Amino acid sequence: MKGFEYLQEELDQMKEEGTFRELIPLESPQGSKVSIKGKEVIQLSSNNYLGLTSHPRLKDAAVKAVEEYGVGTGSVRTIAGTLAMHEAFEEKLAAFKHTEAALVFQSGFTTNQGVLSSMLTDKDVVISDELNHASIIDGIRLTKCAKKIYKHVDMKSLQEKLEESKEYRTKLIVTDGVFSMDGNIAPLPEIVELAEQYGALIMVDDAHASGVLGENGRGTVNHFGLDGRVHIQVGTLSKAIGVLGGYVATTKTLKEYLIHKGRPFLFSTSHPPAVTAACDAAIDVLLEEPELMQKLWDNRAFFKEGLENLGFDTGISETPITPVLIGDDAVTHQFSDELFKEGVFAQGIVFPTVPKGKGRIRTIVTAEHSKEELQEALQAFERAGNTLNLL
Repeated sequence: MKGFEYLQEELDQMKEEGTFRELIPLESPQGSKVSIKGKEVIQLSSNNYLGLTSHPRLKDAAVKAVEEYGVGTGSVRTIAGTLAMHEAFEEKLAAFKHTEAALVFQSGFTTNQGVLSSMLTDKDVVISDELNHASIIDGIRLTKCAKKIYKHVDMKSLQEKLEESKEYRTKLIVTDGVFSMDGNIAPLPEIVELAEQYGALIMVDDAHASGVLGENGRGTVNHFGLDGRVHIQVGTLSKAIGVLGGYVATTKTLKEYLIHKGRPFLFSTSHPPAVTAACDAAIDVLLEEPELMQKLWDNRAFFKEGLENLGFDTGISETPITPVLIGDDAVTHQFSDELFKEGVFAQGIVFPTVPKGKGRIRTIVTAEHSKEELQEALQAFERAGNTLNLL
């Protein structure tokens, strides 16, 4: 069919540059090892931090919910798609996050879009870290407010933007809690101090901190002892929580406003019973099985130290997200392919996810990995690195 020639030209160019990638289907459940093309490999690209995607308590909760309520809800939340379990889970989530209220969206991406696009007008300004997640960037694009970008985790730059923004009705500072490509943590105490000094609101995206940082995985706000001082906490239910969805933990006022004005919430069918029940069970696991977080952080320390001892550059990572910085986009993908030959599935991340020339293998260890598996992975990194003259 004619009409898409310009798109094919761009795809062909990507193939010539070595940056075109096919989707890679997994042939097994998510775990420390997965099956791809009939080959069992160590998984280092999953966001399944705590191994909850296959946790027995979550699986049992999902099966029971299907048997009792069916496989879907048949409606959006605001018409006929709110089950009692939806509201019960949101109450549990708010208590867990130490906030007045919580509201669940279909994904973390739509949560950021829904919050930002609904609450900001041309009377307001949003001030965003330059390396915030794409969902934050797209959410900001949907608003009519003024937009200012501060240098990555640079508090002098943030203060300059706040100084320029005194005339706006609402000043909203937005930051990732943990930055997904580098694994560093936002300097939230300093951000809070500046926000309070200038009368600004704060929104933190804890997609990669939920279940990873803070007491029982409550996130960066709790990690820094800032409960009650951050206005909006966004997170996902699809990474460490192991299921699907996004949430905003905030005030009752903002929750009620988003129910009426948040377009992704208003116009998307609600989560099926199995998803909600499994997410509910995941919170219980976080509260009752803290050893999973301890194992995660023990594995992170072991693997990061091993990579650095081999001579790899892991950047400024402070979390289980540990990038192996390569640089050239094509070489990054070659390294990923070489790792697969050596028995490790670790995807290359290149432009447009990261800037051109900043390609990296983003590794994420989980609580499911054994030390033996991680040692085997380190040996694979060494062999692949030597093959491509990266060490």
